[in-house]
Amino acid sequence: MKHAYLIAIVVVVLGIALALLTVPSVMANDKDGDGVKISDRDSVVYGRTFGDWDAEWNQWSYSFPVAHHPLFDNADCSAGQSGPVWFLGGKFCPNGVACALRAVRSCTVPSGKSVFFPIVDFEDSALEQEVVEHPGDQTYQQIGALRSNTSSIEGATDIFCEIDGHSVRNLAQRFSVQSTTFGFTIPDDNLLSSIYGTTFKAGTYFPAVDDGYYMMLSLPRGNHTLHFGASWLDITYNITVVK
Repeated sequence: MKHAYLIAIVVVVLGIALALLTVPSVMANDKDGDGVKISDRDSVVYGRTFGDWDAEWNQWSYSFPVAHHPLFDNADCSAGQSGPVWFLGGKFCPNGVACALRAVRSCTVPSGKSVFFPIVDFEDSALEQEVVEHPGDQTYQQIGALRSNTSSIEGATDIFCEIDGHSVRNLAQRFSVQSTTFGFTIPDDNLLSSIYGTTFKAGTYFPAVDDGYYMMLSLPRGNHTLHFGASWLDITYNITVVK
């Protein structure tokens, strides 16, 4: 019986080893042996939760004039970046302009920075409800109503993320994120005016919320390809991490 028990252990260990060899990895090693690190959605990164980073990502995206906005592809990815985390994102199209939601971008990121981005997300704010969606009805401007609107992101299909050619699995289960409630500041030539095709005055507004599928990555030095999106969105970043 002892021999049979030992043989069974060997078979199990070999089976596990072979299984690991056949599962694609999302780890990309550089010359020092440090690989891509994906932060857990429930972790605290640089003192903030993913819900906090979700809110900060939206504030970053709102802060640019459309004429100089990295997600309208007329500003470098370094625009507005500060601190230990750099923000990347999808693509916006001006109202009434035929625009494929596809982009291929090059981005140089300093070593030691993490990158944070939504695969897809859905934001809503009291400002949008007041100006466009339901003018004059404050019911829709309440945080609970905004949360109800953004929860529809859960119906997103075919979301994907590939890092250096390797697919990240179970995205919907692992990276669904709800933002903290936040305020934001927009300039005159702002994102909302462009998207809705109507005037949103420059200023600071509250509240807003966001739901999405967000990832936080730490990339080793070298060249990397980040490819993400959904059935309607296809974004590629060719990233160079430099010392």
